[in-house]
Amino acid sequence: MKTYSQQKLTGERAAFGTVDAVFTDCIFEDGESPLKESADLTLEGCAFRWKYPLWYCKNVVTDRTHWFEHARAGVWYTRNVTVKNALIQAPKNFRRCKDVTLENVDLTNAEETLWSCDGVRLTNVSAKGPYFCMNCENVTVENLRLDGNYSFDGAKNVTVKNSVLLSKDAFWNTENVTVENSYLCGEYLGWNAENLTLVNCTIESLQGMCYIKNLKLVNCKLINTTLAFEYSDVEAEIASGVDSVLNPRSGFITADSIGELILEADKIDPAKTKITVRN
Repeated sequence: MKTYSQQKLTGERAAFGTVDAVFTDCIFEDGESPLKESADLTLEGCAFRWKYPLWYCKNVVTDRTHWFEHARAGVWYTRNVTVKNALIQAPKNFRRCKDVTLENVDLTNAEETLWSCDGVRLTNVSAKGPYFCMNCENVTVENLRLDGNYSFDGAKNVTVKNSVLLSKDAFWNTENVTVENSYLCGEYLGWNAENLTLVNCTIESLQGMCYIKNLKLVNCKLINTTLAFEYSDVEAEIASGVDSVLNPRSGFITADSIGELILEADKIDPAKTKITVRN
């Protein structure tokens, strides 16, 4: 096994094709693609300061290794990468990767981050930026704090738990998504999704949860939520009132109260949805 300690590696492809190595307290800067086509790497206490550091790599573990602003598009086309205890300033990270694990990671510019990846595990991650996790598959999330619109667009097979998402247009065009014990705030939540399940969530949304096939809400609170469920097949046990409901396509809705119920017979068949108001 090769070891590199307290080295400053500069120039394009500075450590290209490195296999079976440990980098400790090293700096990568002033050169693109320093570790392209590398495999079986451990990086501890390192810093990436320039573009494309980990492309086409395999079996990479980083701990206390940080991506600075200009280390854009940092990890693409890489398989089996684990990033722990990191601050990532650079956008467009993690693209078309397989088996990505992020643990205790802050993504301060998460624009176009985690796109088209398969096998994503996020634990204690904070992210700020739009289009987070677009077109990803097989995603498991625990304690995500996201500030960014259009998140999880086109994602499939996703589980989110104990998270906060401040995100307009979250979960559009998704398939097989379950969100538990989370806070979701943003307009137009979940449009065009299929098999979207929300459990023990607090939701605030204008015109949220519309055009959905097989929408399920279990013990969720809908606060300041208006014009919900338009053209959705919905099974909703709501643990609060709802400000307004518009033209659900089928199913049932149970809530403490509904401020305004709009059922337009020229657009949907009102008899296909059972409405129950507790109070």
